[in-house]
Amino acid sequence: MAVQFHNPSIAMAISTAERDFFVSMGRRIAALRKARNITQVQLAEKLGISQQTLQSYECGRRRVPVSAMPVVAEHLTVTLDELFDAPAQASTKSAPAKRGPLPQWQQQFQRIATLPRAKQQVVMQMLDGVLAAEAVA
Repeated sequence: MAVQFHNPSIAMAISTAERDFFVSMGRRIAALRKARNITQVQLAEKLGISQQTLQSYECGRRRVPVSAMPVVAEHLTVTLDELFDAPAQASTKSAPAKRGPLPQWQQQFQRIATLPRAKQQVVMQMLDGVLAAEAVA
């Protein structure tokens, strides 16, 4: 699915805050892509753009169009909140967060989330099997 990401005939001024946002967004895209062992060329092909355009997004030289954000998030297998690096909004009714390191199982789930999608699916199948066996027992 190709998406029109850039219209060179439209030029708009950008504030320092906006520039900082797009530099930060580019770094997140690069980090997510690398965590999933996806090359710039592979992601660019999935997005229907050139590798040079993706490189410009990742280093903040070019703005990622808002209309492209859902497509980028989909191909990096993250939510838009994760792509924007938005902190999870805690419910006001929930208990306060515990201090200290996360339990081992939560750390492992965080590590699993950084694996390529195919490996994540293998882990999920194994967990489904263990949970199904426990439900029968």
